[in-house]
Amino acid sequence: TCAGDLAKLGYDVTIFEALHKPGGVLVYGIPEFRLPKIIVEQEVKFIQQLGVEIKTNMVMGKVLTIDDLFEMGYEAVFISTGAGLPKFMGIPGENYLGVYSANEFLTRINLMKAYSFPNTDTPIKVGKKVAVIGGGNVAMDAARSALRMGADEVHIVYRRSEEEMPARKEEFENAKEESIIFDFLTNPVRIIGNENGWVKGIECIRMELGEPDASGRRRPVPITGSEFIMDVDTVVIAIGTGPNPLLTKTTEGLELTKHGYIAVDEEGRTSREGVWAGGDIVTGSATVILAMGAGKKAARFIHEYLQNKKWR
Repeated sequence: TCAGDLAKLGYDVTIFEALHKPGGVLVYGIPEFRLPKIIVEQEVKFIQQLGVEIKTNMVMGKVLTIDDLFEMGYEAVFISTGAGLPKFMGIPGENYLGVYSANEFLTRINLMKAYSFPNTDTPIKVGKKVAVIGGGNVAMDAARSALRMGADEVHIVYRRSEEEMPARKEEFENAKEESIIFDFLTNPVRIIGNENGWVKGIECIRMELGEPDASGRRRPVPITGSEFIMDVDTVVIAIGTGPNPLLTKTTEGLELTKHGYIAVDEEGRTSREGVWAGGDIVTGSATVILAMGAGKKAARFIHEYLQNKKWR
């Protein structure tokens, strides 16, 4: 969005994409049944027709730094790297085979087309009974994708109740219509593996709701003695993501929030002159629409800056 708006204003714009195919989370994160990839491809072609250059396989912070870009002659930078670093629960057994982060699970299926293996290079092993840990939109996507990959039974295991679940109501209803099983007030405490290192089950504990926590939702409290074993052969952990520090750690003078996101002002400016940021790398995991809005706003103020060369 930012690149397209700036190209329309007559600027030479380059997008540096970490993966081998442009489109970001629209390509690797959102399943085909929710967003057909042909739509994303058409949008990518449109901004290329505007004159935007797209360089793929460019992991910023490793291949190039922000300082490198300025030395190469770029006059302004917009950081929109998202918040794609998976979070894990920190429970025993998360390293067993058959345990995926939702990021890896969805990327293998969506971007790498694991559903066509061996006609494609990337495989994915989805068992007959799958547990997805989490209650957000990504958990719904992972669960519904697992069904499409051949699972007989898919559970969403969520430590709070339906009322506290952060997923959109529409996503929840769609998952129920597809026979996804919801295990509310249930929290995994360890993942169990077999002698070959593959998942064979998860030990869970029943929860009850206590007083509201900092998020405003009632805090789940374990019920002593309520542990039980759920037999599964695949586990997908979808409890959220955070900011990848690869770029921010290599950008001297870039102010971050206490959670590692990039701090910006109301116009999207960072603490580094000529550098703007927007989307999930600023807000944390949010919607595509909000990220697009941040891109449009940044384009407006980048244009103003390049015309006047006045930072603050």
